[in-house]
Amino acid sequence: MKILTVIGARPQFIKASVVSKAIQQADGLTEILVHTGQHFDANMSDIFFDQLAIPRPDYQLDIHGGSHGDMTGRMLIEIEKVILQEEPDWVLVYGDTNSTLAGALAAAKLHIPVAHVEAGLRSFNMQMPEEINRILTDQISRVLFCPTDSAIANLEREGFADKPIEVLQVGDVMQDSAELFAQRATQPKDFSIADGFILTTLHRAENTDNPNRLAAIVNALNHLHRNVAPVVLPLHPRTRNLIAEQGLTLDVYLIDPVGYLEMIWLLQRTGLVLTDSGGVQKEAFFFGKACVTMRDQTEWVELIEVGANELVGADTHAIIDAATRNLGRTVEDKHSLYGGSVAAKRIVEQLKTMKI
Repeated sequence: MKILTVIGARPQFIKASVVSKAIQQADGLTEILVHTGQHFDANMSDIFFDQLAIPRPDYQLDIHGGSHGDMTGRMLIEIEKVILQEEPDWVLVYGDTNSTLAGALAAAKLHIPVAHVEAGLRSFNMQMPEEINRILTDQISRVLFCPTDSAIANLEREGFADKPIEVLQVGDVMQDSAELFAQRATQPKDFSIADGFILTTLHRAENTDNPNRLAAIVNALNHLHRNVAPVVLPLHPRTRNLIAEQGLTLDVYLIDPVGYLEMIWLLQRTGLVLTDSGGVQKEAFFFGKACVTMRDQTEWVELIEVGANELVGADTHAIIDAATRNLGRTVEDKHSLYGGSVAAKRIVEQLKTMKI
C-alpha cells in the first residue's frame, strides 16, 4: 500500500514525525512525502526534518506567500501532478492549513481516498481560515482520525454518523511526539533566562492583523515582563514586521523562532504558557504547564473544561490577570484526554485494514 503524505507547516512536521516512523515499521506500507513549502523559514521547516528524523521529502513544491486562495490554488495544481505520477492508495493530510485542504481536494477530485489526521476539531469561528480548511477537509475525507471525544461529538452533530465515512477516535499524535522527543530537548542558543519565565507565542492573523488586538496584547506582554515575570517570545519575522508597522515596541525577551526540540526545552522550564496558537495549548498540557490563550475561541475545549487552559481574548487586563494568577501552576492529565501516546500506531493499524 502506498500512502502519499502532504505536509507544509510546523505542526504537521511534528505530527508526521511519529506517523511516518510507524509507517516505516509496518509491513507492506510505503510513504511518499510531499512538502508544499508553506513554511519556508529554516527554523520553521527544514530543521524539523533533521531534528525529528522525518525522511527528506520526495517532493518539495516550494509554494509560499500570497493570499490564501492563491497559495491553495498553486498547491492544488502541483499536488495533483504528484498524485497522478505516484498513483497512491491513500492521501494522508494533517490538521487545518492550506496544505491540508489542497492535498485533500487534489486527492478527492482524482478519486483517491483521503485520511484526515486531527479531524473533527471546531472553533466555531468561520473568520478563521483554519476553521474553513478543517470543515471542508472533513467533508471530502474517507476516514477521519479524531484526537478527542469532543471532536467525535462535533462530527456527530454535523451528521457524519449517517455518511459513508469512517470516524475513529485514535488519540492525539502530538502527545506521541511530546513523549518521544522529551528526552532530546535542546537549549536554545545563547538562552540564559532562569526557569519560571512566561513562554509566549504570537502569530495568529486575528491578533497580528488587527491593530487594536495587537496593541492590547503588546501592552499586556510589556506589563507582565516589567512587573510579573520575564516574558520569552520566539517571534516569527512576519509578526515582528507587523509590530513595527504599527509603531509598537515590545519590551520583552525576544528570540528567533525555535525548532521543536528547543520548544520542548522551553516548555519544560516555563512557569506559564501564554499563546494564540492551537498546538501550543496542548503542548503546554503535555508538559504539565497551565496555559492562557489569547483567542476568543479554541478547538481544544476539553482543556478549558478541566481547567488547564483559560481563554482571555485580546483584552489587556484579562491577559495580565489570568497570567498573574496562573503563573507557576501545574496541571495533570487525570483523564487521559489525548489517548496516551499511541495515536500513530492506531492510525497505521487502521490504514492497513481499510478497504480502498
